[in-house]
Amino acid sequence: MPAFAGLILAAGYSTRMGHDKALLPWRGETFLSAAIHSLEPFTDFVLVVAGDNAPVLRPIIDGLGVSLIQNPDPARGQFSSLRVGVTEVLNRGRDTAIITLVDRPPASRETIATLKETFLRQLISPGRTKEAANNLWALVPEFQVRHGHPYIAGRELIEAFLRAPEGVTGRDVEHANQAHVAYLPVNDPYVTANVDTPEEYEALVGGVKREG
Repeated sequence: MPAFAGLILAAGYSTRMGHDKALLPWRGETFLSAAIHSLEPFTDFVLVVAGDNAPVLRPIIDGLGVSLIQNPDPARGQFSSLRVGVTEVLNRGRDTAIITLVDRPPASRETIATLKETFLRQLISPGRTKEAANNLWALVPEFQVRHGHPYIAGRELIEAFLRAPEGVTGRDVEHANQAHVAYLPVNDPYVTANVDTPEEYEALVGGVKREG
């Protein structure tokens, strides 16, 4: 049975937003605290990978009792933060990670529960051969034909991330191992939400207010 860790990548510079996206208000919280709360029920612990913004994020991280892991060179890009994070997942004795980004609203708990249940069912369903179970390295949510976050990475994909040469991205590694990646359609637009600018954030918040 896999042991799950939660991993939030939060080391970006938020250049186009103008201030740290992790701290954007979201339904009485921030993007960061909401992401932490979304993963906690489904994981043994949650890790947040920060960069130069670690001092700004630490009060939230410490206040919620999760762990801050610092990327020593965040300028190398998001994939460097991913590798820092999954290395710590393995170091702490877990072999599977639910991975998300901090620059967006979190997926619903129902979505995350469905992802985890589906991943486990495909691994350990009765009659499933060991070879078939080993063929599943990752499960990625899909909304309207677009792939998103959070996704589940098993040990095999984690090790592929760590073996990858410099200059590649997490998406490159996923595509190189496409035969081992499954996609799960979900009815949750937040898995593909992308908030890079103040205008995109205002549109997102305005949509939530109209829904309310």
